[in-house]
Amino acid sequence: MIYLNGKFMPIEQACIPVLDRGFIFGDGVYEVIPVYSRQPFRLPEHLTRLQHSLDGIRLKNPFGNDEWQQLLAQVIAQNNGEDQYLYLHITRGVAKRDHAFPANVPATVFIMSNPLLPPPAELLVSGAAAVTANDNRWMRCDVKAISLLPNVLLRQLAVDAHALETILIRDGFLTEGAASNIFIVKNNVLLAPPKSNLMLPGITYDVVLELAAANHITHEIRQVTETEVRTADEILLTSSTKEVMPVTLLDQQPVGNGKPGKVFMHLHTLYQEYKATHMRGFAPGASS
Repeated sequence: MIYLNGKFMPIEQACIPVLDRGFIFGDGVYEVIPVYSRQPFRLPEHLTRLQHSLDGIRLKNPFGNDEWQQLLAQVIAQNNGEDQYLYLHITRGVAKRDHAFPANVPATVFIMSNPLLPPPAELLVSGAAAVTANDNRWMRCDVKAISLLPNVLLRQLAVDAHALETILIRDGFLTEGAASNIFIVKNNVLLAPPKSNLMLPGITYDVVLELAAANHITHEIRQVTETEVRTADEILLTSSTKEVMPVTLLDQQPVGNGKPGKVFMHLHTLYQEYKATHMRGFAPGASS
């Protein structure tokens, strides 16, 4: 069951006009929210990021936070599974094809739920493969825009190489993955590229840094060079659906000793504990 413009319906019955600006121009934003035990994970942070994206494209938020919370709870309740992920899709609505913003047009709001599956156990044990590519996307990667063709093409490079992710380099520095945030470990220090317009401010990225701080894991937030990526002792990728995963093969070369490292294993354990305690209202690191 999905939500579309005020109505709940089976997804097979959902349709939009061909002049929706999301279809014509990719004029809209989206958000992905994991749900554990039927509870949205860090919902205020996700709604804050949604607002940032809407502000970035100058589109008024169709709902307040309380309304979003009630609406998302209804979507969760009408779908099976204790663990789900919600996809929110908001466009500038339906109007005559013209690049200029239309006046007084209601936004299109679409929400669907999909099963949230845990990362494959074998990848947590052996690690994932990744490739690198030049980050040729636009300059507002902090906006979670639905016009994702550059990300699609970059992610396909990984698929073509039988890898999980494409790690992006811009002007000699790490930005992020095609569909994830990227951390590296060098000399027992967890390194994270700083938030900027060149990367999406990941919710899981924030959790990892909070857990690192709360559990005395040495870390730095700074620009990470391409050389540091290629000579890293560990590489980690994070996202709402992949959680925290190790990368052990980069451009067909082993990362470190080619196995998931101790920093990943520590953070993965802390993240799983945090997921459980978060739903009971505890603070990051409270269980350690």
